[in-house]
Amino acid sequence: PKLVSALYEREPNANVIVVDWLTRANQHYPTSAAYTKLVGRDVAKFVTWLQSELQLPWERIHLLGYSLGAHVAGIAGDLTDHKISRITGLDPAGPTFEHADNQNTLSRDDAQFVDVLHTNTRGSPDRSIGIQRPVGHIDIYPNGGTFQPGCDIQNTLLGIALEGIRGLQNMDQLVKCSHERSIHLFIDSLLNIRQQSMAYRCGSKESFNKGLCLSCRKNRCNTLGYNINKVRMTRSAKMYLKTREMMPYKVFHYQVKVHVFSTDQLNFKEQPMKISLYGTHGEKEDIPFVLSDAEHLTPPCPSSSPPMWTS
Repeated sequence: PKLVSALYEREPNANVIVVDWLTRANQHYPTSAAYTKLVGRDVAKFVTWLQSELQLPWERIHLLGYSLGAHVAGIAGDLTDHKISRITGLDPAGPTFEHADNQNTLSRDDAQFVDVLHTNTRGSPDRSIGIQRPVGHIDIYPNGGTFQPGCDIQNTLLGIALEGIRGLQNMDQLVKCSHERSIHLFIDSLLNIRQQSMAYRCGSKESFNKGLCLSCRKNRCNTLGYNINKVRMTRSAKMYLKTREMMPYKVFHYQVKVHVFSTDQLNFKEQPMKISLYGTHGEKEDIPFVLSDAEHLTPPCPSSSPPMWTS
């Protein structure tokens, strides 16, 4: 309901159609995963009917799918006679789909543009709740694509310690929290137009965390969510960013580069300095300045800190 409401608020003249397949989706997981083919086929038939009977242009069709629904959208796009405009996958399900062929899962071939949010890819590929591999033209991994801020297992364990068995009720929410964050991030992109989150193209989350990928040159950055710039790369572009734990999720990414000059060999095991960030409302945060890449360098040597982020 929140996603539908946000879509209408952003596009009041749009037709938002919700596919209700809860009866099949709530089965034992392998059964529900198998049903994605049948539901995808039905969606493809309906979309084709909209185009043939109502002359709805293909370029005005945008499919959104969450978890198993992302693969339903992909299968539907694969089965239509003409490529639809866009498919957005919100943390597509991982188990049984991580190594599936393109006809049975969401892929970049299913629409003119496919963008994907990965928010719960923790663990081995076969056990990850969300699919780990890139499957779209642009695949965005907020906070590395694993656990999301606010979805903290320590808080859940604390609740169990304080409330006993009643605290176990939070375990279900813990499992879903990072998975469902993909939906809330997309809603955020619809509602907070002036606070759009920016993602940066990078080879890995480790490289991003080292501060090596905060460039917007040559389409190396893009907006997360509804307002994404539809850039079609020859290969899937993996992008990363940090977010807050609540809406609006946008944070500002800062990077400080320092040139160190010394006649002595530098040892990076010791923390040489910290950086203080002062906000416009009087807030202050001290952030360690961590020199990257090596333990010993012969000066003069340029170095950069990992990116810092603040809201």
